[in-house]
Amino acid sequence: MIELAGVTKRYGEKVVVDNLTFTVRAGCVTGFLGPNGAGKSTTMRMMLGLDRPTSGRVLIGGRPYARLQEPLRHVGALLDAKAMHGGRSAFQNLRCLALSNGIPLTRVGEVLAEVGLAPVAKKRPKGFSLGMGQRLGIAAALLGDPEIVMLDEPVNGLDPEGIHWVRTLMKRLAGEGRTVFVSSHLMSEMALTADHLIVIGRGRLLADTGMQEFIDRNSRSSVRVRTPEPEKFRDVLSAAGITATESASGAFDVTGAPSERLGELALEHRVPLHELSPRHASLEEAFIALTGESAEYRSGPPAASTAPNGVPAAPQTTRTES
Repeated sequence: MIELAGVTKRYGEKVVVDNLTFTVRAGCVTGFLGPNGAGKSTTMRMMLGLDRPTSGRVLIGGRPYARLQEPLRHVGALLDAKAMHGGRSAFQNLRCLALSNGIPLTRVGEVLAEVGLAPVAKKRPKGFSLGMGQRLGIAAALLGDPEIVMLDEPVNGLDPEGIHWVRTLMKRLAGEGRTVFVSSHLMSEMALTADHLIVIGRGRLLADTGMQEFIDRNSRSSVRVRTPEPEKFRDVLSAAGITATESASGAFDVTGAPSERLGELALEHRVPLHELSPRHASLEEAFIALTGESAEYRSGPPAASTAPNGVPAAPQTTRTES
């Protein structure tokens, strides 16, 4: 279990992490989300004793990280896959970590095989692809068979098979009762992997909740309905106090009523239906809805270019010679 209580981190006048309090529990995959600049990396570094909080405390399994004896046996982490020594082989990198933490050397071969790097154990990481470097970093995190695993962007650079493997690995570790804490910008992957979410923005806690509850609370679901009698169905919905928006294609986008209720109304009033499709909001939509105001950089419409006299310039066209 990981516990943060009132954790704040300042760099001069800049507050990077602002009074964070939350608990990462064992037995589930906890996703750690936030826009760029939200303070996620700084928070994870404080968890591992790489940065010291300005105030507040972080406990790993009930103790500060600095007080852990042979820490890799308690917590394994991947924060930067490039942190490995590029001139040593993959095996030697892990061997050094094992010797420094009292881990049997047989464990080195086991984790290299588990992450699929056994065939390149004698090769140096400086020649590895990004995905191979990620796999080596995950091997280091698993080396001590820890109860707590922390991964920052673990699927970065991995192919679809590798992404599926990481997802399965995290679920397996959580199923074994371990604490799994993972940060990622891939919302589609988090939706498939995480059971619980911690969301921060500008260093502050925005959400600490289950996955489905987060989506339901921060997004809008609807039902798409198509019927050959749209006028009649519109009257039926209006009489029932149900809001519907009609699209250019003639379909209705209905909110505030489940598909079962809409089907019952159509049957009761003998309105034929050609489509009745629930549309559930995605994690990405809910995330953007909650964190949009907290984003460090927000995109907007392109600004119109102006000529030297201050008059908006005409759009330029590119002429292609044939």
